[in-house]
Amino acid sequence: MLRRTIFLKISLVFVILMADLNSFADPNIKKATFAGGCFWCMESPFEKLKGVIAVVAGYAGGNGKNPTYNDYAQKGYVEAVEISFNPSLITYKELLDTFWKQINPTDNTGQFCDRGPQYRPVIFYHDEEQKFLAQESKNKLNNEKKFSAAINTEILPFSTFYPAEGYHQDYYKTHPVQYKFYRFSCGRDQFLKKVWGKE
Repeated sequence: MLRRTIFLKISLVFVILMADLNSFADPNIKKATFAGGCFWCMESPFEKLKGVIAVVAGYAGGNGKNPTYNDYAQKGYVEAVEISFNPSLITYKELLDTFWKQINPTDNTGQFCDRGPQYRPVIFYHDEEQKFLAQESKNKLNNEKKFSAAINTEILPFSTFYPAEGYHQDYYKTHPVQYKFYRFSCGRDQFLKKVWGKE
């Protein structure tokens, strides 16, 4: 157990360092930050995309330093993912399209079986261009009337992000059975299939 914990912590540090090194090596590397309920469910969809360099699960938008899984909600953070991407290979608009297809954007009191403001969906924009594209994308989705209620996802300026503990990183890889059971029992997969079909 101790070895596994140490391994996961080292893996997390490696992922963060690689993302930072890639950003340092190429100033064109950008960041995107999305909250969509449980961060376990938000890593896999983005990690599969060409042009995405790293996806880190963590806590965004709260107050106070060094939030942990035990106190992040009390400090006003939401579960989120921070994405490092190469805009010459994938656009922010494409990331937004992927984001919408992972969540119930009409529910700002939680996501699926996870309830509370710490699970609400949020787009954290890093610059004015991201803000414009996020609002444009939200308006477009609203106009498409795919949902019975209005889109109720916040668009907020990025402020803070702290990586979550190592055992939360790539949970879908380290605990595949538990992850699949959680997604299904929580109702996320059924909802997304009903709305988006095979898209």
